[in-house]
Amino acid sequence: MIAKETVDKILETARIEEVVGDFVNLKRRGTSLIGNCPFHNEKTPSFNVSVNKGIFKCFGCGEGGDSASFIMKHEKYSYPEALRYLAKKYNIEIEEIEQSPEQQEADNRRESLYIVSAYAAKFFSETMWETDQGKTIGLGYFKERGFRDDIIKKFELGYSPDSWDALTDKALREGFKEEFLEKTGLTIRNDKGKLYDRFRGRVMFPIHNFTGRIIGFGGRTLVTDKKVPKYVNSPESDIYHKSNVLYGLFQAKKAIRDLDNCYLVEGYADVLSVQQAGIENVVASSGTSLTTEQIRLIGRFAKNVTILYDGDAAGIKASLRGLDMILEEGLNVKVVLFPDGHDPDSYVQKLGSSEFKTYIEKNQRDFILYKTNILLKDAGTDPIKKAGVIHEVVESIAKIPDSIKASVFIRECSSLLQIEERVLIAELNRLRLGKMKKDGGKSESLPPPDAYPDDLPPPDEVLFAEEKYTETDDLQEKEIIRLLLNYGHELVKWDGITDTYIAPYVISNLADVVFDNPVCKIVLEEYNAYMEKGELPTAQDFIQHKDPQVSEMAISLISSPYSLSDNWLATRKIYVKHESENMRATILGGIFHLKKRKVDKILKSIREEIQNETDEDNQLILMQRYMRVKEVEKGISAFMGSVVIK
Repeated sequence: MIAKETVDKILETARIEEVVGDFVNLKRRGTSLIGNCPFHNEKTPSFNVSVNKGIFKCFGCGEGGDSASFIMKHEKYSYPEALRYLAKKYNIEIEEIEQSPEQQEADNRRESLYIVSAYAAKFFSETMWETDQGKTIGLGYFKERGFRDDIIKKFELGYSPDSWDALTDKALREGFKEEFLEKTGLTIRNDKGKLYDRFRGRVMFPIHNFTGRIIGFGGRTLVTDKKVPKYVNSPESDIYHKSNVLYGLFQAKKAIRDLDNCYLVEGYADVLSVQQAGIENVVASSGTSLTTEQIRLIGRFAKNVTILYDGDAAGIKASLRGLDMILEEGLNVKVVLFPDGHDPDSYVQKLGSSEFKTYIEKNQRDFILYKTNILLKDAGTDPIKKAGVIHEVVESIAKIPDSIKASVFIRECSSLLQIEERVLIAELNRLRLGKMKKDGGKSESLPPPDAYPDDLPPPDEVLFAEEKYTETDDLQEKEIIRLLLNYGHELVKWDGITDTYIAPYVISNLADVVFDNPVCKIVLEEYNAYMEKGELPTAQDFIQHKDPQVSEMAISLISSPYSLSDNWLATRKIYVKHESENMRATILGGIFHLKKRKVDKILKSIREEIQNETDEDNQLILMQRYMRVKEVEKGISAFMGSVVIK
């Protein structure tokens, strides 16, 4: 177990924008950073990172937390694993204290898969660089393909000896368990129970996850026997899911983000050759059909994808269908087609780095226009085929979520297809209407945060339409907790004279109020416990709370998808005060809104009792009680500036 002092140091050092920025393409908006949420599918950014508060919050799916919880949710790590990741990122030495056997076992199982994979990668690399067989066969193959030493080392390439159990035997002798060798797929057990190496006699391509840890392998055979599969890949495991992985993304993610463009190729060798040509923003789908998860991975770093196609005509037509998925995710797609018989690997070898880059720049085509030309050429003069082309092209345009972008393509394709725009628009609307009916006519009830123009005042951050008229005091109770989290530990001058801590003042003024929300109750109890010790908690104490409900509430209450536009002051010369500039009004407003809500409920209850009471004496007692409570309500309403109906 990691010592508390070390945990505190890790959480204090980790910067939320840096941690999240390794996985999500963030852009500044006001005092916060926004990006597309990595936890659910969205076209419009609703994922918010608050640098000052050290938290992230998605206003689409509701996920939120600090640096450690982001890594836990994104990488499916346990809490200790997330802390170790952050410690490694910030070069913090971890101080361990003794763990229970059960905790140790649970933490070690997943870590063991990573360790075995890293051991295997080292074994394959050392075999290639340090043994005669490895140098002659493995390194010889990569050199023959024209790969430099720096590229070979950057991607940690290696060679698996042409032996039945070279890796398995050595790993077992060095203390690695059969269980983890089998779970990673490095070792296979035959029908007789004999263990043998999966990748024997192959050059090895380690596959890295986002953070650079090895999670799987691809192995290429060097024999020409057609019965032997050319490539063998690691099977699915607890750490490797091929549909969620892009080969080379760890090495390419910075360049992809910086250039806002990702080159997508098919195989390992294509990535290596294009990287070697000086184009670092390149990844591969590793020979598998492109998946939605892989497209969303790219979408976290860039809005533009450039497909580097092989020159094979059949392959091109097959790929066209898959590229509609990229459009559907809101990315811009361009296509580069190489001469027949060439792929990115062979063509860069032929042209050299400089000419290859020039070729890509000059031969990029928008996918929709490219698809239109390809299909038209195939249809020739056949009117039936041409009608099919029109339908296919409009079907692709219908995938584009951006209406303006879709209308531009409609206009361009109208010219290419020699058909009136209105016909294409009618077909587009028909397809979109059909999709809406298929989806059950569902649409988001509220626009995303950035749908509000900058020069409009921010929407009410506390009262939402679906909760405004509820019978509960939930909103008012949460508002008190929000004020405590944001300002409870602050010392302010009350009326410019008295120094007052906010939390004790709020809690003492609500001593006679019973909270209904159970999570709010927990927070209040924690405040009381701290105050009894002569301390005051901060928002971070609740963000990192052991109770996930408390943590989630804290993050939700101190986060907001809205920020006031600079246009109010810069353009309209209107200065809008922040609530912290008049703490007395802010705090008393929260207290009295809650008290009025509670008083209103008491009055309603008394009225019901009066109506149901048949005894005149009891009715008189209830009426007197009602008038006393009514006087309290008048006092509260007077402060709030409300009109009380007698």
